[in-house]
Amino acid sequence: MNEYESSGVAAGIGGGIAFVYLAVIVIMIVGMWKVFEKAGKPGWAAIIPIYNLIILLEIVGKPMIWILWLIIPCVNIVFAIWLYNLVSKSFGKSEGFTVGMVIFPYIFWPILGFGSAKYLGPSAAEAQNGGFGNNPFNNQNNPFNKPSDNQNTPNDTPPPVV
Repeated sequence: MNEYESSGVAAGIGGGIAFVYLAVIVIMIVGMWKVFEKAGKPGWAAIIPIYNLIILLEIVGKPMIWILWLIIPCVNIVFAIWLYNLVSKSFGKSEGFTVGMVIFPYIFWPILGFGSAKYLGPSAAEAQNGGFGNNPFNNQNNPFNKPSDNQNTPNDTPPPVV
C-alpha cells in the first residue's frame, strides 16, 4: 500500500467518525427539543447556544445569574451537573438518571424527550419558595403551617401553667 492509498483510507475513517459524531449530536438535540416542548417552552430554543441554557434555567426554576456560573470555566462543570440533576428531578427522575445524563447525554436526553416522563414543574427550591432560598415559612411539610378549621374563632383555652 503506498502513501496515497493510506491517506485515502485515513480520510475515509475520519469522514466516517465525523458522520457518526454529527448523527449523535443531532439525536441529542432532537431529544433536547422534545424535552423543551414537554416543559411548555419552544423546541427550537434547543439549538441556540446560550438561549438553550436560559430556557433550561426557566424549566428548573433557577435564577438567571446561573448563566454566569455556566460560562465560567471549571465552575461550569459543577453547575452543569447540578442543572442536569434539576432537569431530571423536574421530570420525576432520580439521581441515577442524572448520572446517565452526565455520562451519556446522547442517550438520556432522547429518553427524557421521547419517553413517558411528564414535566412536573420546577424542582428548584428557589422556585418553590418565592426565589429566596429555603424559606421555612413557605414549607408545606412544616406542622405549624397546617390550616386549622377554627382560625376565626378565639382561643378559649388558657395558656399552660408552668
